[in-house]
Amino acid sequence: MMSLEQKGLFYGLIGIVAFGLTLPVTRISIDHFGAVGIGWGRALAASIPAALILLWKKAKLPSLQQIKGLAIVAAGVVFGFPLLSAWAMEHLPASHGAVILALFPLATAGAAVLRIGERPSRRFWLASLAGSIAVLLYSMGEKWSHVQLGDLALLGAVLAAAVGYAEGGRLSQTMGGWKVICWALVLSAPILLVILPMTVSSKVLEAPLLSWWGFVYLSLVSQLFGFFAWYQGLALGGVAKISQLQYLQPFVTIVFSALFLNETITLFTVSTSLIVVFAVAAGRRSTVQRSPQTVPSPKTCEIHRSNK
Repeated sequence: MMSLEQKGLFYGLIGIVAFGLTLPVTRISIDHFGAVGIGWGRALAASIPAALILLWKKAKLPSLQQIKGLAIVAAGVVFGFPLLSAWAMEHLPASHGAVILALFPLATAGAAVLRIGERPSRRFWLASLAGSIAVLLYSMGEKWSHVQLGDLALLGAVLAAAVGYAEGGRLSQTMGGWKVICWALVLSAPILLVILPMTVSSKVLEAPLLSWWGFVYLSLVSQLFGFFAWYQGLALGGVAKISQLQYLQPFVTIVFSALFLNETITLFTVSTSLIVVFAVAAGRRSTVQRSPQTVPSPKTCEIHRSNK
């Protein structure tokens, strides 16, 4: 019988694998859809199945307080991260972008401290710093130390998503992970409907089948179903601790970049990935003091069982 933390790690890993394909698939589709078409178009497309799921489940309308939290989630993971990461993929290789995304765990843990009152131990922060330093050294070793505008866009994407992750993890305690992302998408849809027709290029109509398949993946997995697992993992295991799994995401992305974009995997990449794995393991064994509002309650456990 798995503990809540182990279940959180399990769901978190599913989310990491789902998100690990996001940058390579974005690179495949970006030429025809453009940054706005990929970034916000995928969110609008995902809002349709999200609305159908909410209707099918007869989900209750969120309260005013929950709507405020959902607005923060939407700002981070519906508007901020998708657009900024898509724009960056117009200018950077996916494997390069993967390195910048390795700052996710520190950013997410910081957001968890500021937003929901989690208090990671010193060992946790040391493990996080070790993982971050390993990835930054990897970046310098691969001669990617020159900062480009795409790097700054990805840094903004990391900060936006970190806030969305922390707030989503908090809301998932009472709403369930799937409701959080579904409501965030549905509430964002009216704004997206106004913006997209004025900004999407006509090149979308000329997109080949592979680009459309990429768009479908980004809409259904990266923007919707991946969050079902990820937010559930954050709710069960704690935002700061489960965020450590994000150190694995760059290497998942690099592997997929090699498979789908013929980007190279070096021995240096493999060595760095092993260091990061050890950092994740050390962070997992460290303690994180959670505020009473973020400790899984019997209601949260019931939400978890009902989502199986």
